[in-house]
Amino acid sequence: MKRGPMIGFHLSIAGSLDQSVDRAVEMGCTTFQIFTRNPRGWAFKPLDGGQVELFRSKRSRAGFERVVGHMPYLANLATSEGEYQRKSRDSLAAEVARCSSLGIDYLVAHIGSHMGKGTMEGVKNVVAACNQALEADPGRTVIAIETMAGQKHSVGSRFEELRLILDGVKQRKRIGVCFDTCHVFAAGFDLATRPAVEATMGMFEDVVGKDVLRVVHLNDSKGPLGSGLDRHEYVGKGQIGEKGFRAFLHHGEIAALPIIMEVPVEERTQFEENLAVARRLLA
Repeated sequence: MKRGPMIGFHLSIAGSLDQSVDRAVEMGCTTFQIFTRNPRGWAFKPLDGGQVELFRSKRSRAGFERVVGHMPYLANLATSEGEYQRKSRDSLAAEVARCSSLGIDYLVAHIGSHMGKGTMEGVKNVVAACNQALEADPGRTVIAIETMAGQKHSVGSRFEELRLILDGVKQRKRIGVCFDTCHVFAAGFDLATRPAVEATMGMFEDVVGKDVLRVVHLNDSKGPLGSGLDRHEYVGKGQIGEKGFRAFLHHGEIAALPIIMEVPVEERTQFEENLAVARRLLA
């Protein structure tokens, strides 16, 4: 595999988990992200031993240094509502265990909504969910809590909230942050110019820390700055634009992280175009 920046897409596991590795290789990715199961339901089948071995062996042969998993959509780690909270925590614990079995390095987790119970209640719930999941699994998979877009009652759209969650998790080496550019921009932190990137990232590093970033979601934003809209656009085609992404990708150690694009790709050529743009901006 070609060395250089780790950059790729969220890819399908249709057919079998190991086929996501084949797709990543075919597209020229140097990292990739997957769901380990159907993301739209609570129920799932246990991993098959042969499937695990095939995924691991294909990944090893392809030379992917880092691979990323993503939590299913239904879980809300910040909720206080009894049965919903239990299902969400169980889902996180199950995904950490599945990713550990597959050798997946990072599990990106949406933090969720406190549903009117207050930010600190939401933070407490996220911390409890992460501690439960990590204590139950002796593996090495790191939970990467994802920056949120500023929706009503969301937890994690402010940098101070991320820091509070990180401080509450006992296994410090197994918790970090996934920085989603669309979400951060939608939450009101400007990334559209070099001075704006330096100001936003300086604030992030001062409040959350330089050493906590584990994954980048490189997504442009359909919505304007501070809109609270979680609507992804092709890199360079939205409100952030190429100048902003170039400045962001060349800030600090960003280029050394796994960079995942979650853009609304419908055709193979769109994958190729987005990958080419991202690599040009990284060059």
